[in-house]
Amino acid sequence: EKQEGHTTYLNSEKDKMESDFTGKESYQKDFDPKAFLDMYYAAGKGHLITDGYLPFVLKNLLNTFTLGGVTGNLLIDIGSGPTIYQYLSACEFFKEIIATDYTDRSRQELETWLKKEPGAFDWSSTVKFVCELEGDREMWAEKEEKLRRTVTRVLKCDVTQKNPLEPLVLPLADCLLTFLCLESACKDQDTFSCALRNITSLLKPGGHLVMGGVIGSNMYMVGEKQFSSFSLEKEFLERAISGAGYILEQIKMQSRADLTAMHVADYNAAFFLHARKMDIK
Repeated sequence: EKQEGHTTYLNSEKDKMESDFTGKESYQKDFDPKAFLDMYYAAGKGHLITDGYLPFVLKNLLNTFTLGGVTGNLLIDIGSGPTIYQYLSACEFFKEIIATDYTDRSRQELETWLKKEPGAFDWSSTVKFVCELEGDREMWAEKEEKLRRTVTRVLKCDVTQKNPLEPLVLPLADCLLTFLCLESACKDQDTFSCALRNITSLLKPGGHLVMGGVIGSNMYMVGEKQFSSFSLEKEFLERAISGAGYILEQIKMQSRADLTAMHVADYNAAFFLHARKMDIK
């Protein structure tokens, strides 16, 4: 009897997880990219800056591209959202960057910045931070222009599809980037592993996967709307990466520095990893 009760409890927990999961239709309808940028990336006060996520990721991106030998012709970023921070080092090492996202509004917001249109988000403090890491803070305007030239397309992407860029078929990329995407798009380990395999189909054998995000997150707010997150753990991440056909080059963790905004987003650490797709002979 206890066993039955336990199973029912597990099922009700699973149902609750499924009902709490934010599907792609909700993202298309409810995700406000301007509110997201203001909450998480505004200079000096965005939650992902004050809690240490952004500096941690930017330093690791710089090291990976400069010291890790990650370079090539084509880089595809999966689930770019409305952000550009993930390209600030990459644009020096790749001829072409293709940005992708599921929601129309996030792609429009990204285009607004790329085209220098009125009302674009001000990324200058983040750009200056990366230029300072590279040795010359004053080069920030040139860096922005280089980035704008390098990001050639902003495409629709759905990581739940076997070809996430359907109906387009692109040349295989030398590098895939993905930050804060799969944990938002997936509800459990199986859908995460499946989405990882889907995006891996866009990468050359021997190509690089550079990925970052948060550990232990169940939810995050954008404005007044709550969005679900699949709570990642380091051990599962390592298994999923290996299961998708990669050799893990490095994985780093950093505990969250500022816990005052757990009601806004409830993760407890950031992660960064670099892996290489196995070259199947």
